[in-house]
Amino acid sequence: MEILKKPILTEKAAALTEKLNRYAFKVDHRANKLQIKTAIEQMFGVSISAVNTMVVDGKAKNRYTKAGFVSGRSPKYKKAIVTLKDGETIDFYSNI
Repeated sequence: MEILKKPILTEKAAALTEKLNRYAFKVDHRANKLQIKTAIEQMFGVSISAVNTMVVDGKAKNRYTKAGFVSGRSPKYKKAIVTLKDGETIDFYSNI
């Protein structure tokens, strides 16, 4: 099971990073807080003080096609917000 799927790089997540030293990640829905913490510490080599998780529901999507009105949902996902200890940072753009 790959625990970390990808970082969430939105304006809201960037504001959390600047103000509170928190980073957001999409994670596997079966992963718990301890697994998320160890995966991030191993991958980025940082110390973590707290992990908060939430399950984000998918949005309802509707479209009108030749066959008629089609409705569905985008998939739900689990989001983890990780608080790093003071002086620690994660650089997502170093490998580009």
